[in-house]
Order: sequence, then structure tokens, then C-alpha cells
Amino acid sequence: MSSPPDIVIIGSGIGGATVAAGLAPTGAKIMILEAGDHIRDNPVNRDQRAIFQRGHFRPKEVWYEADGTAFNPGNYYNVGGNSKFYGAVLVRYRREDFAEIHHREGVSPAWPFPYEELEPWYGKAERLYKVRGQNGEDPWEPAHSSGYDHAPVPDEAPIADVRARLKQKGLHPYSLPLGIDIDAWLAKGQTPWDAHPNSLDGKMDAESTALATALDYPNVTLETRATVTRLTADASGRLNGVYYVRDGETHVLSPKLVILSAGAVQSAALLLRSADTNHPNGLANSSDQVGRNFMNHNSSAVIGIAPGYRNTSVYQKTFGFNDFYLSDGEGGPPLGNVQLLGRVSEKILKASLPLIPERVLKFITDRSIDFYAMSEDVPNPNSRVTVQGDRIVLHWHRTNWDAHLALVAKLKAILKSIGFPLVLAKPFDKRTPSHQCGTIRIGNDPATAPLDIFCRAFDHPNLFVVDASFLPTSAAVNPALTIAAQALRVADHIASVDLAGSGPNAQSAG
Repeated sequence: MSSPPDIVIIGSGIGGATVAAGLAPTGAKIMILEAGDHIRDNPVNRDQRAIFQRGHFRPKEVWYEADGTAFNPGNYYNVGGNSKFYGAVLVRYRREDFAEIHHREGVSPAWPFPYEELEPWYGKAERLYKVRGQNGEDPWEPAHSSGYDHAPVPDEAPIADVRARLKQKGLHPYSLPLGIDIDAWLAKGQTPWDAHPNSLDGKMDAESTALATALDYPNVTLETRATVTRLTADASGRLNGVYYVRDGETHVLSPKLVILSAGAVQSAALLLRSADTNHPNGLANSSDQVGRNFMNHNSSAVIGIAPGYRNTSVYQKTFGFNDFYLSDGEGGPPLGNVQLLGRVSEKILKASLPLIPERVLKFITDRSIDFYAMSEDVPNPNSRVTVQGDRIVLHWHRTNWDAHLALVAKLKAILKSIGFPLVLAKPFDKRTPSHQCGTIRIGNDPATAPLDIFCRAFDHPNLFVVDASFLPTSAAVNPALTIAAQALRVADHIASVDLAGSGPNAQSAG
């Protein structure tokens, strides 16, 4: 760009890319800063031994626990963010998720607005991400004002068999809403897409959909390998500096608006590191809530094994069920969501069982089906991200674990009842970024929330935070579509309030 950008967006994941797509038609000069680079189209992208056993794509990053113990968190830094590796489940929060919910351990608070406020934006996000789905299969699906433009990804024969068995037990399996061009994906290689990197192979991630849409406009540019190190604000609270390092050289930008979309942990860490005399606790943090209320879904892999079952599927990940989402099925508190994992092969399984030969593991995986059980992590102000110099310290106080164990027990019993006598379960730990969220939440009261309902910082009128940080609750479903829907809503608000009449194409971004 020959002149300074009007808007700097920090991060190109679901939040950053989608808000860029929404703002691109306004004509405002937009620069997107991404710490990583593009994932190249290489054979290693489908090499399951390289991905899962050798951790080829896993960043060599280190975070710390409160006691100083180091761990590798497994977050990705590349164009498109974590969505490059996600399972492409683009599902709406349930309507009830926007209201107060009482769990076995704690209360999930109400959002500052109801489901109906976000509903139109869900539909727009589904179209942007070309979601394939089918309304009417899930009794707990919230109301849709628009249908899906694309039919659901079909079950492979062994998966259709298990869906039918679950229906016979009185459960309600439904087709997962997925952002995947299944024919394009399989043409590139016979693997699942879950946890596999996407290099324009057919997965509808932040880069291949939203970012591509934004970059079609000449007023939008992307700068890769650009790591933002701090933000500065003047005495009035307006941000006046975005400092970033690229190829060893420090640069500074002074845009009219800053949109922070670096992810729930990194966004909070950047604001905390940007403390100054006027903001000694960090930027956007007069509430002392930045970094607090960290949530990470309680989740487990649950694998059903049966000697007589033959799983010849390639991708597997096509249905889920919510029969225990709003209650435990017996009138008790909610347990969570169940959905299929991407097909677990012997090469993938060996990463967890390194001493067992792959030929033995193949005997198991040929006779198994793989599920993902997911339960809500209730917000807790003591579950938080802090910084110690360059260190990120994660104090994760997992909540609602007993409910998750009950969900896993329910799923085990169901699988045994439909013909899988051996069922194994393994929880995911902090090394798996299972939908981290909540560290810079939205709210109506600046004393208890850093952001207003349009993700604008109460302390800084030209700062927005648009990523999983803003989520006031984690719910118990994949958060990507909710982030995208709010990003489009925020973009429309910025276009109509902050940019109204400021550019030749200024208009609603919706």
C-alpha cells in the first residue's frame, strides 16, 4: 500500500479472515498481519506418519504452567490459523447456549444478546464457508431462517450402518454441517481431513474462503511472517501504534482501527504485554478480565471395537448426536455433544501407542469406529492466561469434568449396546488446542467484560477483538461458525458506524 492502512487486522484465522471479508467491500485500506506463512502443497500434507508420529507441522512453541513446567501447546501459526487443520465442523451454538445454563459444576452465564440476534449472521457465514448440511435431523437444532446451499457429505457404508444402529436405539444422529468439497479432497488423496493440513485441497478453511474473498479486493493486502510484538495507545485511549517484526526488522503502523484476531491465548498475551503507564495491567484491561475465563473444551476420543465390524471408510466424519446436550437424558444437567472423529488409521493411532507395531494397530482400526465426546468448560476467572516477559503462562482450571466423564460413560454404554463390545477412551490434554476461548469476553458492563457486544474494547474506541477470545461461554459444540458469524456482524457494524461515508464504496458488509 502506498499510504498507511485504515485498518490493521492481526491474524488470518477464522476471526481475522472473516472480518476482512466483511469489510473488504467498504473500500477501506486493510492490511492483514499474519505471523506464519502459507502451507505449501507438498506430499507431506497427507503423510500421516509425518503429521501424527513425527509432528511435522507442530510448532516448536513452549508455554508454561503456573509451577514453571514447560509444555508444547500445539497451536498453529500459518495463513488461515488453526482452521488449516480443523475438522471443518461448522455448527451453530444451540439457542439455549445463549441463555444461562446450570451444569454439574458451575453456571454457564447468558450471552449479552440472544441467539436470534446472531441468527442472520449464521446464515451468511454458512454461505461464505459453503457449508454442507441438512436441517430437520437434529431435534435440538436452533431455528434457521435460511437453509444450507449444499447437501450433506454422504455417509460411507460402514458409517451409515452405525448411524442406523443408533437410530434403532432411539438416538437422533444428524449430518454434521461441514465445510468440505469432498470430491476435491479425495481426488488429492484418500485420507480424512480432520487434523490434516489444507493447501487448497477442498477444505473450506479461513484462507480458502474468507481470506480469498477479502483478497479479491485491491484495498486488502496480506503480509506474512509478520509477528506483532506490542500495541500502543495515547493518553485518551486510542491505539496509535502496531509494532511488528518481519525478517528481523521492526515496523510500526498507525491505522485508524485495529482488529486483534491472534487467537484466545495470543490475543490476551499481546494486550497484557502492551501494558504502559496509563494501562499498567495491560491494554483493554481496566476490568482486570483480560486473560481470565480461559476455556478449553473437555474432550475425549472414544473408540468402539468389534471383531465382526469392518470399517472400510476413508473419512468417516459425517454425523453426530445431541441427545445428551441439554440434559443427561434423565432430567439432570447437560453432558455434551458427540460426533465422529476423522477416520483413525493405524498410522495415526501409533502416535498414541508407539510400542505397538502398525500391523497390530491396523487389525484394531479395521474393526473400529472413532467418536469425539465434547463437554462444556464453564468460565472461571481463575482459569487464565498471564505473561512473564516473553513467557506465556497458562493457569487452566478445568471445570465440569465429571459431566464429561458421564458423557463418555454414556457413549461407551451405547456403543456396547449396538455391537461394539470393547470401547476405549482417551482424553485430550492441554497439548491439543480444543477450541480455546473466552479470554477477552464480550458483555454489557465494562467492569466485568473487556469488550462490548460488537467486540469493541470499552477502554479503546478503535480496538476490536474478533476471535475465540470474545466468546463468553464455550458451549459444547465446535466454535468456528459462531466466531465467523460474529465476525460478519462486527464487520457490518464497523462499516455502518466507523466507516460510514469514509470511502468510495462504504456500505454494509453483510
